[in-house]
Amino acid sequence: MDPVRLLILGTGGMARNHAEGFGRIPGVQIVAGVDTRPEQLAAFCADFDIPNGFATLDEALAWGEFDAVTNVTPDAAHYPTTMPLLAAGKHVLCEKPLATQADHAAEMAEAARRAGVVNMVNLSYRNVAALQKAAQMVREGQIGTIRHLEASYLQSWLTQPAWGEWRSESQWLWRLSTAHGSKGVLGDVGIHILDFATFIAGEDAVQVSCLLKTFDKAPGGKIGEYRLDANDSATMQIVLENGAIGTVAATRFASGHLNDLRLRIYGDTGGLEVSFEKGVSRLRASLEPDLQTADWHEIDTPEVQPIYPRFIAAIRGEGPAEPDFARGAALQRLLDRAEDSAHQNGLLLQV
Repeated sequence: MDPVRLLILGTGGMARNHAEGFGRIPGVQIVAGVDTRPEQLAAFCADFDIPNGFATLDEALAWGEFDAVTNVTPDAAHYPTTMPLLAAGKHVLCEKPLATQADHAAEMAEAARRAGVVNMVNLSYRNVAALQKAAQMVREGQIGTIRHLEASYLQSWLTQPAWGEWRSESQWLWRLSTAHGSKGVLGDVGIHILDFATFIAGEDAVQVSCLLKTFDKAPGGKIGEYRLDANDSATMQIVLENGAIGTVAATRFASGHLNDLRLRIYGDTGGLEVSFEKGVSRLRASLEPDLQTADWHEIDTPEVQPIYPRFIAAIRGEGPAEPDFARGAALQRLLDRAEDSAHQNGLLLQV
């Protein structure tokens, strides 16, 4: 088995998950880290026994002794850092969202296609067993033709401090400020629930209507340097390729829900309920002959391999590179059109 030499770009909190995940895979060598913050970079490399550290991506590219990169930089940095990696012929796993605007995401997908490298985006809820099993059942025709869906991503960290105090911690405050690169709840978790719903349905959204709301959270709408103007709640209506319709919601004000995703999806011969709540994946179905009595039953869901070994398997030619940059670009186009719709008071727009 040939070793895969991996570089970690960005050494913030999420990068530790990547280092731990890749560090467990036989034959993967984490050979370098990149971060503009010297102290954080040094500590990260020491913690994970990474032999090389670089202050800039240019320095790392000049060195060049790596095969693949996991890009864990802030959202706005994904495009300018990924493009030179693709030009250098490196395989790339990029954190979501692929970019912060659709044209940049499309450029990244096209550049990856031309480069012929493995390209994947970390839509982490693809790792949910119930999601994968539900998608399989839909593709096998077990619920017939999709007609209707209801999806939600519910967080409550603006109503309680289970994850930390958002009023005083920069890791949360930046997510509430457009000037600090935030696209609000729509960009942060909207991408997850839209992927969750449309991947299971096996249909892309072709139309979207969206309303966004930013609530007053501090005197004058500001805390220190952070103006709290990013959206806190989003509601969407979508139309799928086959004409099915659905509602999709995302919010940080769902008191009682730390980080919960739900989908109810209905076809003309059955229905599925998919949930990932408190870290537990669950799938229920009502299928023939139970439709007449509206009985629902639990469905067994086999474990799913995480993104890290799937990325390495794709590099080794042992599995598909999914979800890829093309999927990330399609989702970004949907997010951009949802934002456009919100600026037009919820007008239904083509995607």
